[in-house]
Amino acid sequence: MVLSSMSSCTIEGVASSCNAVRFFQLYVYKSRDVSTQLVQRAERNGHKAIVLTVDVPGLGRREADIKSKMILLQIKNFEGLSSTKVDNCHFLMRGCARAMVSYILMSLTSALQHTQDIRWLRSITKLPILIKGVLTREDAIKAVEVGVAGIVVSNHGARQLDYTPATITVLEEVVHAVGGKVPVFLDGGVRRGTDVFKALALGAQAIGRPAIYGLAAKGEYGVRKVIQMLKDELELTMALSGCLSVKDITRSHVRTQHEKFHSML
Repeated sequence: MVLSSMSSCTIEGVASSCNAVRFFQLYVYKSRDVSTQLVQRAERNGHKAIVLTVDVPGLGRREADIKSKMILLQIKNFEGLSSTKVDNCHFLMRGCARAMVSYILMSLTSALQHTQDIRWLRSITKLPILIKGVLTREDAIKAVEVGVAGIVVSNHGARQLDYTPATITVLEEVVHAVGGKVPVFLDGGVRRGTDVFKALALGAQAIGRPAIYGLAAKGEYGVRKVIQMLKDELELTMALSGCLSVKDITRSHVRTQHEKFHSML
């Protein structure tokens, strides 16, 4: 499990029926035809960007999936696309997440080293492409070099690898590596408005993931409720920290565990 989290940094002082901007998260599958059709469908349905997941070279030991013995029904996104029928017994025996290995193109998702595959994706869509799953300075620089439109700092919900760093602990490293050339977003670890405040202070330009819990619970209403809760908490945090606007949130408002340690020496 993740050892560090949002608590390591302290403060010093979308549903299809709504009109929100929607991004399409893509795993590139072994069948390029399937990937192409999914991307084209996303374009037709009004999505504004493709978010390419690059941190799944193979699936980790996702014990929650194995223990739950989840039986997954036919995936709606794949209906009519090639031979992608889901074998329920396969999912029951091996876990939902692990079964996806049979569909995902491992060579692409292994790292950002496969720039030709990213170029291929750019050749089939006019939508901007963001890279999701970046945790290091090196991958951030590589992403900028291949011409992505943005970077999503994510550890895949910490389900891929035990002891992977919490997103908040590597966010600033990625932001510095990018140097303002493309926007950097944070995915994961956000539970409260104070987490949003810390992410903004460390350079994130947007926050992902929290709304998905509201979506799962109560659809569009749930998403609106989560966003409103975070907004209210963020505004309260800003007021108590002396920030009249988001632009007033600066690096000086947060202190990391590393900085605390050195201040004690």
